[in-house]
Amino acid sequence: MHILTIILQSWLLFSMAFFGGSKLAGAKHQIELFDSVKLPQWFRVWTGYVQIAGCIGLIIGYWYPEIAAWTAICIGIMMLVAYFSHIRVKHPIGKVVPALLNLVIAAAVVVLYADELAFLVG
Repeated sequence: MHILTIILQSWLLFSMAFFGGSKLAGAKHQIELFDSVKLPQWFRVWTGYVQIAGCIGLIIGYWYPEIAAWTAICIGIMMLVAYFSHIRVKHPIGKVVPALLNLVIAAAVVVLYADELAFLVG
């Protein structure tokens, strides 16, 4: 496994663990964030579980790169939705950057594991 892939995959893992954990713990800033984007609090909890599931997929992905690639695709979709949720309510750029950064990193992980996906698809 290439060192860059390990670094990016680990960044994504720790980012999802931090943000998913803070959502599940009911951190004040996460509650306020979901209120500001006009999403219900049950969606915050559900999103936290999805992010923790992503962490599990990324951990397994150290041994099975195709799992990391598919997990990164799912995380990328989630970050794209987060990005547009922030844009929709006109949040300042500081609140948009984490979603955008994680979207770019997830895309990079997918690109770096593209051979694994090509093998699975055909």
